[in-house]
Amino acid sequence: MRMLISFAALFLSVILLQLSSGSLGPLDALSGFALGFSTQEIGILGSAHFFGFFIGCWWAPRLMGSVGHARAFAAFTASGAIALIAHMLILDPTAWAVMRIASGMCVAGCYTVIEAWLQAKVTNETRGRAMGVYRVVDMGASLTAQLVISVLEPASYVSYNILAIVCCAALLPLTLTKAKQPETPSSPRLRPRLAFERSPLAVFGVIVAALSSASFRMVGPIYGQEVGLSTAQIAWFLAAFVLGGALAQYPVGWLADKFDRRWVLIWLSVAAMLSCGITVLGSEFGTVGIMATAALFGLTTFPIYSVAAAHAHDFADSSERVELSAALMFYFAVGAIAAPVTASALIDAYGPAALFAMISVGHGLLIVVGLARMRARNTPTERTRYVYAPRTSFVIGRLLGRSRERD
Repeated sequence: MRMLISFAALFLSVILLQLSSGSLGPLDALSGFALGFSTQEIGILGSAHFFGFFIGCWWAPRLMGSVGHARAFAAFTASGAIALIAHMLILDPTAWAVMRIASGMCVAGCYTVIEAWLQAKVTNETRGRAMGVYRVVDMGASLTAQLVISVLEPASYVSYNILAIVCCAALLPLTLTKAKQPETPSSPRLRPRLAFERSPLAVFGVIVAALSSASFRMVGPIYGQEVGLSTAQIAWFLAAFVLGGALAQYPVGWLADKFDRRWVLIWLSVAAMLSCGITVLGSEFGTVGIMATAALFGLTTFPIYSVAAAHAHDFADSSERVELSAALMFYFAVGAIAAPVTASALIDAYGPAALFAMISVGHGLLIVVGLARMRARNTPTERTRYVYAPRTSFVIGRLLGRSRERD
């Protein structure tokens, strides 16, 4: 309990930040639709967010070294709040893309500060419990954020102002805490080649994970509009995806620790392809069918990043874990930048079902790569633990590194 109280300010900032940033993607998609933006322009907004996210991951450790944790957090939060407020002042998709770059920087920068602070305060004895609570807080806030859009009117100054207020409120717990700021952590070197050297399959896996989650969360509201869902129903549609992913973590983790992780990735991709087809067909079975298939889609696609990351760490030593985690997040960002704009272009050309056709093709290629890699090399004799890996900042590798080691 003392540990939880000591981290209360950090966790409250995470909740408020997630409520603000997690609601922005769906709200932007619905607002763009209402303002007459093209499907491809809406997809560019999602890609711009992840471009800003990558910039924030790279820049945040350097800014913390210059001005400290609290001031860096304040600077990134301010950029996110400004971007939110400016939305309804300039109704232009290009301007909105610039604003989404700023909001992506805000998310990555703030998470980097929070996780660096958390890393400095946990001990080996409290790490597991602290990370468990942190995951629950982050996932719960993400789930709630999807539901928030059901009460926000698209293309409304009031809606964006509410999110800006929540974003600013995230400043208060962390900046007012009396806890001493930790020393600035050294930023990991970004070595994309390291991940490919350790596991080409893991690299392809995290790219496919980005293809699934980024396109669904950023372009999914357009799909919901096309199949006749209301704004409130779209909120539940996106929340069902997150809930399905959360429910999958324990059983998939058990499977990934018990069986060859390459087979787990392959069968997850097979299930993901089936769930894509069922999701498209589910639109014919009414709202309940659409919600159930969204949960199934999250169940089969959400854990792929964590399984791929665990597989990559099987071939790394403890000194490489932080840089390997950063490299995997780099590939996830690359996939997440490309996915929304590609999905929106396909929807424009072939209709809403093209979103899930694109995701199915990605998972089909992952199956082929997985089978090819099984012929190329054997699994290691010693394996790391499966760990749910949030895609929040490059610092997350420091928090998860110890958790991966076998006792």
